[in-house]
Amino acid sequence: MSTVQVEKWDSVPLAPADPIYKLTYAYKDDPFPKKVNLGVGAYRDDSNKPWVLPVVKKATDIVLNDPALDHEYLPITGLPDFTSAAARLVLGPDSPALLEGRVSSVQTISGTGANHVGALFLSRFYRWDEGAPRVAYVSDPTWVNHFQIFRGVGVPLETYPYYDAATIGLAFDRYLAFIKAAPPRSVFVVHACAHNPTGVDPTREQWAQIADVVLERGHYVFFDSAYQGFASGDLDADAWAVREFVKLGVPLLICQSFAKNAGLYGERVGALHIVSPSPEAAVRVKSQLAILTRSEISSPPAYGARVMALIMNNAELFEEWKRDIKTMAERIIAMRKELHRLLTEELKTPGNWDHIVKQIGMFSFTGISTEQSLTLTEKAHIYLTTNGRISMAGLNSGNIGYFAECLDKVVRGQL
Repeated sequence: MSTVQVEKWDSVPLAPADPIYKLTYAYKDDPFPKKVNLGVGAYRDDSNKPWVLPVVKKATDIVLNDPALDHEYLPITGLPDFTSAAARLVLGPDSPALLEGRVSSVQTISGTGANHVGALFLSRFYRWDEGAPRVAYVSDPTWVNHFQIFRGVGVPLETYPYYDAATIGLAFDRYLAFIKAAPPRSVFVVHACAHNPTGVDPTREQWAQIADVVLERGHYVFFDSAYQGFASGDLDADAWAVREFVKLGVPLLICQSFAKNAGLYGERVGALHIVSPSPEAAVRVKSQLAILTRSEISSPPAYGARVMALIMNNAELFEEWKRDIKTMAERIIAMRKELHRLLTEELKTPGNWDHIVKQIGMFSFTGISTEQSLTLTEKAHIYLTTNGRISMAGLNSGNIGYFAECLDKVVRGQL
């Protein structure tokens, strides 16, 4: 009598915990009264509370009180009023690609879903040059989830020089040289603004030089735009690089998230836009994106898309949203200035801390070592990633003094 072998999954290895979520759990379990969470990638107000944007509250009331509201499936590629408005938001209403019908847009599960669908599309349809490695290049460092997303669809990632630890700024010369030396038609994953995790962005002049080399080498740019408006407080300013690259004819796609700039973290509102060389190609591209979406989520979630469609398509709500975005961005900028003042003027902390105010967006690379970062967590109950990255949104008027004092002590070796 034969026995049937039942798979018990004994050979499945235990995966390591996600480092960011692990930090959050440790922070929540810590009873220390002055603990500080600088790992979370979500906005907090000056009372360290999640902030629901007033315009989102207003739009939610309108959506929920609409007598025509139902819970039917959205189209496979998403709510048309949302995807078209999202494309205008990042590309600009006068974008040549939009006016010529060359943009294929689909709704995604926030920016992560856009990255995944975009990477999956490239893995199926992008043609790397014969003999060239079938890889995509990401900045060193980059958002850690890029690695799992691309590798999960069979596209290995390699890094290009980006961050200069010596200057705590952009390694621009090495970055540009790498783009020039990469095989023709290589894929480069690029942060549209507010680079995560460093907060270091190219200047407009540097973006222009990058575009020139990308065009010369025939590269493809995979823009990840998670912080439009959230970086500077200006939606148009933060979309400048994307719009300039489109205007110059750089082959590209854009992954777009509304988690940060609308505070819709848990609603997973995002979009993927692929710019094609012709309207006919755009139709073919969208047909394939529909198949990829159908096989994974069938159709995207409706609530967040309806809220954002209403905000982006209503002139009054759109202006209110821009004011809300500015409120968030300006609070973060104020925290940068205050931290810089405390370190340089009040505490006279050794070293140059100008990078705190030169960097942009939610995150800042402090320049401290792994050992110093661990010391801050273990001895001062300040939770940050081991690479020295902090979320500026986690600082507020109640804890910034404590953080600055602890940072000063760890730099001096006194903690």
